[in-house]
Formats: sequence, structure tokens, C-alpha cells
Amino acid sequence: MTDRNQGGAPHQPRRRGQGELEAQVLAALREAPGPVNAGWVQERLGGGLAYTTVITILTRLHGKGAVARERAGRSFAWTPTADEAGLAALRMRKVLDAEADRQAVLASFVTALTPGDEQLLRDLLAQAADEAED
Repeated sequence: MTDRNQGGAPHQPRRRGQGELEAQVLAALREAPGPVNAGWVQERLGGGLAYTTVITILTRLHGKGAVARERAGRSFAWTPTADEAGLAALRMRKVLDAEADRQAVLASFVTALTPGDEQLLRDLLAQAADEAED
């Protein structure tokens, strides 16, 4: 029997949001006891995710610098180099790097911040400057 929704159409699995699967893969890698293969990641994610999908996500994350890989026989062993916040920061830098007027993009971003986020950014910049002086 086919699962059906209220309208009578076959039930479709929920589509993951952009970046959700990447975040899940990174979370699984952070829980790993060390470098692991794609099959290990696939097992941890469950839900019938195809092995090729896991490989694709790992390869994309590698391209973004969020994971490292080393040859392990005929495949790779994967380790995280970024967490979810690091992955978001990588995406933000990619968007910024793609724009011709970097100053205008940053100015627009900063002026749209809430007062709390603006203060947080000021604090983080001050902290980075202090660490650079040390």
C-alpha cells in the first residue's frame, strides 16, 4: 500500500533545506572517533540516504574546506575541519568573494544588523585585534 497524504497523492519524503544535509554530515563527523569512511557516515545518518549522496556531500564539503580527507585503501577517510558555524562562515565568505563591490556588500550587511548583533560584531573585532597584537 502506498502512503498518501490528505489530498490522496502519494506521500513524498520531506525535502531537506539548503545546507541541512551538509550540517548533518558535519555533525556525524564530529561524533566520529577519528577519520571515518563514507559508509560510516551513511550509517549514522540513516533514513535510507544513498551512499552516492553521502559521497557527493562529503566532496562538496571538502571543496569548501569544511572537511579533510586522506586516502584509505580505495576510498577516503574523512575528518571535519569546520563546525556548523564554520560552514556558515565559509558560505558567507563565498558570497562576499563573488561580489564586485565588497565594501558596498559589507556596508549593507552591517547597516542591517540589529543593535545586539552590531555590538557582538564590535566585540569580536576588538577581540581579534587584541589577539593580533599578542
